[in-house]
Amino acid sequence: MRHKTSRTFQALALLLLAGFLFSGCRSTYYSMWESLGKEKRHLLRDEVEQAREDQAKASEEFKDALTRVKELTGFHGGELENVYLGLKDDYEDCQQRAAIIDDRIDSVEQIAADLFAEWETEIGQMTNAAFRSSSRQSLAKTRERYNQLHRAMVQARSRMDPVLSRLNDYVLYLKHNLNAQAVGALGSEMGRIQADVDVLIRDIKRSLEAADTFLANFEA
Repeated sequence: MRHKTSRTFQALALLLLAGFLFSGCRSTYYSMWESLGKEKRHLLRDEVEQAREDQAKASEEFKDALTRVKELTGFHGGELENVYLGLKDDYEDCQQRAAIIDDRIDSVEQIAADLFAEWETEIGQMTNAAFRSSSRQSLAKTRERYNQLHRAMVQARSRMDPVLSRLNDYVLYLKHNLNAQAVGALGSEMGRIQADVDVLIRDIKRSLEAADTFLANFEA
């Protein structure tokens, strides 16, 4: 139960963060962090690192769920109820991780937007033309890498929905059909969820690589 408790705490922390970021309290939120020595660029790095970690965990959790389905389709006796409950837990883990990633992407988007707006404003305040030019180039490159990262994160997140939908179907079907015939029906679906998970893992890998590229070139 420890991993579930940790994930619940993480979700609550993200809700608190969202409460500040998506209300009229953003200036208070940023001021609080600035008083602790953290600027928007530091907060963006932190959120991207956390988003990367959440996606890496999601990759493992969806793999675990697929493994559970495979074990279920090879079921030959024993207590089917326990196998069903295990799949239900795996589905709930994946569902909760997807919700955490949704909140994390929202936070990354808001902080990035605020950072880039502040950066633009401060460039306009510079009187040195060379500094302005250099800063505009840095902003353009950072924004381009961020856009690549954002597309990859959103793409990977969208791939979770088909898998979650199938897992939910399996859980609900098994709930009312704990017998060999139900297990056989799931076996015929194996290829579909395998294909969906393969695409999901591939896109999560691409998102992790995009995060690594962004973080390696982002000064904070």
